[in-house]
Amino acid sequence: MVGGVALRVERAAAEMGGDVSHDGCGGDDQRCEEKRQERDDEDHGFHAGERGNERATLPDRPHADDPGTRSRWHAGALPSPRRVTHVRLVNSAPYELYYWPSIPGRGEFIRLALEEAGAPYVDVARGAGGVKAMMKMMRGDDRTPPVFAPPFLKDGDLVIAQTANVLAYLGPRLKLVPRDEESRARALEVQLTIADLVAEAHDTHHPIGVDLYYEDQKPAAKKRAGGFIASRIPKYLGYFESRLAHNGDFLVGKRLSYVDLSAFQLVCGLSYAFPNAMAREARRVPRLMALRDRVGERPNIARYLASKRRIPFNEDGIFRHYPELDPKRAT
Repeated sequence: MVGGVALRVERAAAEMGGDVSHDGCGGDDQRCEEKRQERDDEDHGFHAGERGNERATLPDRPHADDPGTRSRWHAGALPSPRRVTHVRLVNSAPYELYYWPSIPGRGEFIRLALEEAGAPYVDVARGAGGVKAMMKMMRGDDRTPPVFAPPFLKDGDLVIAQTANVLAYLGPRLKLVPRDEESRARALEVQLTIADLVAEAHDTHHPIGVDLYYEDQKPAAKKRAGGFIASRIPKYLGYFESRLAHNGDFLVGKRLSYVDLSAFQLVCGLSYAFPNAMAREARRVPRLMALRDRVGERPNIARYLASKRRIPFNEDGIFRHYPELDPKRAT
């Protein structure tokens, strides 16, 4: 069985420290604007990627996910690779995933589904000029309406956004959802509930406004995080636990679905942001923690987690670890 209940907290090997807008961008107005949008979008839903699983391989660099260096489920690529080369795995047109290149964020939920299925895809924003291409596509054109925020997916001429919507679209195509309409509706129901919890987790460190730095709202964040730990985490995770008690080994159907992959990412993210709270809560949700273990051990997922393509959690994304928001003892 993979890991213990509490996942070890590790920072990204090239941690940028604080909000994205803290990153120095000098006099380059375009770069400053891109960085500002990256922060604002992750602080409520934007992000980018280039062509298909063509498994992306990154340039040689210090490997941040060696054993003993990082939790298995926190392993991944260092932020902002300059160039990406690809090896096609299947003879099909690759999906194009658009999401910011330096954070896992909401895009990771889609990425896990593509990785599990071995589907050809490209992270467009990790390639040269990828962020600019993403922002241009978001404006839309004569054939494609504007996109509000990444992540979004391009499949042929179709461009679709919103994480849960993208996963509902991909699920049948990747065989990651049951065939019957009722099960697909239930999968979307659970995925939307996961999205609700992700939004609440984000708001623990930005409870007042996304246009403010975390440092500008620390007192409110501490109060918000206290309530989140005391009542919201138990309520949401208890719901997922009850779904597993009702359904069996998986949240929907009798085999792995995209919802189970998203639950894995959710638990990993919460364990990164709130390791003390999650260590306490894990005892109350053994089925959910077992699901996390099973997903992490699946061959395609395990290979992905051990690769440089997996971006570590960091303090620029949704799940951020601030020790003052996660006391060792429940309050």
